[in-house]
Amino acid sequence: MKRLGVFICHCGANIAGTVDVKSVAEKIGKTEDVAHSADYIYMCSEPGQQIIREAIRGKGLDGVVVACCSPSMHENTFRKAVKSQGMNPYLCEIANIREQCSWVHQKEKEEATRKAEEIIQATLEKVRRNDSLEAIAVAINRRVLVVGGGIAGITASLDLAEGGYEVILLEREPALGGHMAQLSRTFPDLDPAFSGLFLKASEVERHPKIHLHCYSELEDVKGYVGNFELVIRKKATSVDRGRCTGCGICIENCPVEYVSQFERGMGIRKAIDTLYPSSVPNKPVIYREHCRYFIDGSCHRCEEVCPEKAIDFKQEDERISEKVGAVVVATGYELYPKEQLGEYGYGEIPDVIDGLGFERMLSPNGPTKGKIIRPSDGKVPKEMVFIQCVASRDPDRYMPYCSRICCMVTAKHAKIYKEQVPDGQPYIFYMDIRSDCKGYEEFLQKTIEEKRLLYLRGRVSRVFQDDGRVRVLGVDTLTGKMVEVAADMVVLATAIVPSNGVKDLAAKLRATVDRHGFLTEAHIKLYPVESSTKGIYLAGCGQSPKDISDTVSQASATASKIQALLSTDKLLQDPLIAFVDEEICSGCGICVEICPYEAREMDPHRGISMVHSALCQGCGACIASCPNNACELRNGSASQVLRMVDTFVS
Repeated sequence: MKRLGVFICHCGANIAGTVDVKSVAEKIGKTEDVAHSADYIYMCSEPGQQIIREAIRGKGLDGVVVACCSPSMHENTFRKAVKSQGMNPYLCEIANIREQCSWVHQKEKEEATRKAEEIIQATLEKVRRNDSLEAIAVAINRRVLVVGGGIAGITASLDLAEGGYEVILLEREPALGGHMAQLSRTFPDLDPAFSGLFLKASEVERHPKIHLHCYSELEDVKGYVGNFELVIRKKATSVDRGRCTGCGICIENCPVEYVSQFERGMGIRKAIDTLYPSSVPNKPVIYREHCRYFIDGSCHRCEEVCPEKAIDFKQEDERISEKVGAVVVATGYELYPKEQLGEYGYGEIPDVIDGLGFERMLSPNGPTKGKIIRPSDGKVPKEMVFIQCVASRDPDRYMPYCSRICCMVTAKHAKIYKEQVPDGQPYIFYMDIRSDCKGYEEFLQKTIEEKRLLYLRGRVSRVFQDDGRVRVLGVDTLTGKMVEVAADMVVLATAIVPSNGVKDLAAKLRATVDRHGFLTEAHIKLYPVESSTKGIYLAGCGQSPKDISDTVSQASATASKIQALLSTDKLLQDPLIAFVDEEICSGCGICVEICPYEAREMDPHRGISMVHSALCQGCGACIASCPNNACELRNGSASQVLRMVDTFVS
């Protein structure tokens, strides 16, 4: 008979406020094979762990149950504690009596106490039949893939490369920078955005440890943490980058012009062009959907004028195979589609633009060279309306979440507008002001006081054009009065949404997204930069809306986590995975099809299913689907589960 120990945590008042912890400890202590039963106010604390270590030594315990919070919180903490005393860590189990008991029965103390005892007894049934397991050692590749070349991807790549790790940086646009390349200045110091970005991007381009693939996408991913196999598709640029010097003669001579999306519809670009002036890399790309050569073969002008003979119309997409040990997903964001904002006139009224459009207008290298003018007629606007929370914090029609940066971006825009147009009047419609980071509140208050900005608390109901002006109808909830402003120009602070294609990318990486399409972390507090799939890490606005400071901080945190992951030659992985009873398996292949982690395949010689131990996440999908009961989970067998259930129904 095993000698078991039970340790019950009060969790302050989280558990002890509902469950009679002393009574439970006393009753559990009377169980035949329980050699030790104790309680403590915070079992996860160092004194609490010391109680467990001393009991293992003094009582010769063979297994441990810790009754506390969710195993996702402190299971590893207690496994390390028992391991330090020579006990196999997989003989330690967590009985969740907080989330599954005390928190849901706060007004039923007697019932909660009884249920807590049953949960502990059920967990004891599991421990009695647990096997001693050893962590799985997996050889690892010490290279890293970073998907996304915005400020998050740039920061993560540089941090990893400076740490000695080889990095493959993938960006689907022709140049680095993401949306930061479109910004004029950054708050709260109003520093120029492009100069700092350019230095960082140039450092990436020159770094010997970073392999940069712009105008490229991740086509396929296989494998597992430490050993991912990638297929990268490098899209044809129709320009030989080895020969091209970036002189720009081809761009000057190209006869085809079309509306630039980078300039938010306010500028033009050529069929052969760079993404933006002084882009990194500063090499042009032929956009085939606009090029006359690819449309009807009628133009060869760029080929004729190129002094380096770098134009290659026959260039095709290239597929590159790579192997890495970890992946950083830094896919950035987009703004809410303008086509779906009809009540604001966006897309129909030329003098209604979004925040990024205004940023391009303020940028020295933008379509207006930094001058604030009306897109419709080029005149300086004297009456400006800024509308916050457009498609944000609106669960009935748009997005329920706060986009976080809009309050500060609007204050920055209004400040710069007043500096450039001193006799102009900015009106700001807002719901609430959220300025929660270092220096933000001070910047906001100083701007309001010095520039005499007029803030109107309330939603805008309608924006329409009338007699050459843009009329804005809204309400000031502080005075209870309707407000109408005859504006010259309107700037919308629209919601941040995930980048296009993130859901498809997440599916390839076996990562998860929330209902809005943002990538989800493993745990919002304990594992904020890890995804639900081991080896896949998150950085930047692909996870949730955030400003540049938070984005850079998270990217550096991600790089730090990966450096720790890849610091050894082998990776130790949890052995609580599925296995196959080869004598029962009929080789039907159902488990192979249903496994969400591609951890199953058929043995072609024996005709039975096999488990890839490094890929398996122990989700149990194969166990539920197997018609012959040939699949089991280690330390989570059907017999163990049934004995646990019997505790509650007997």
